[in-house]
Amino acid sequence: MKKVLLIGDSIRKGYDKYVKLALEDTADVRYPEENCRFSQYVLHHFIDWLRKADFDGEPDLIHFNAGLWDCAILFDEECLTPVDIYERFMERICVRIRKLCPTARIVIATSTPVIEAGFAHPENFKRYNRDIEALNEVAVAAAKRHGFAVNDLYALLKDVPESFHSDCTHFYTKEATELITGQVCDVICRELDITAKKLDYDALFSEEKDVLGM
Repeated sequence: MKKVLLIGDSIRKGYDKYVKLALEDTADVRYPEENCRFSQYVLHHFIDWLRKADFDGEPDLIHFNAGLWDCAILFDEECLTPVDIYERFMERICVRIRKLCPTARIVIATSTPVIEAGFAHPENFKRYNRDIEALNEVAVAAAKRHGFAVNDLYALLKDVPESFHSDCTHFYTKEATELITGQVCDVICRELDITAKKLDYDALFSEEKDVLGM
């Protein structure tokens, strides 16, 4: 059975358990319980997450992203991580992952689009799709330099209906979860030559509502 490690922010937390379920017959999918946050955080904590995954040997594939925290703007200042600094961190992440997992296949996922109007209130931090796109260009360029695969989640979700969003940032709806999980599984299956099983999202989301008392 193949070994897969998923690293990412709260977008990843919306699909990880479904990817695990879809691949349960062909891959052992593991991921941190915590939100993996921004690029510098990934650089610092990747070794911890790798150790805690406790695979027998290194994973066969690592799928990761970082960017939505990096592009956050607080107090009308610049992005938390300016593009040139993000580029340096992404390069270091790629080098470190390859150093620690020399034979693993690596997939970099792009950060997903937001509903900008949802950040319009003055007391909120802000995110803009133009900044997400700029960081995604950097991430894709890093993937190409290192021979990593790219999972373009931004392109997948750029033109979906607003109803696919669960809020201005996230995609925890049934429709979006099915779409994202499908693409993540497709990329993993292509890279590892394995198959995923089809999930019944109507039943899965009904079960979640029952558990939450909704």
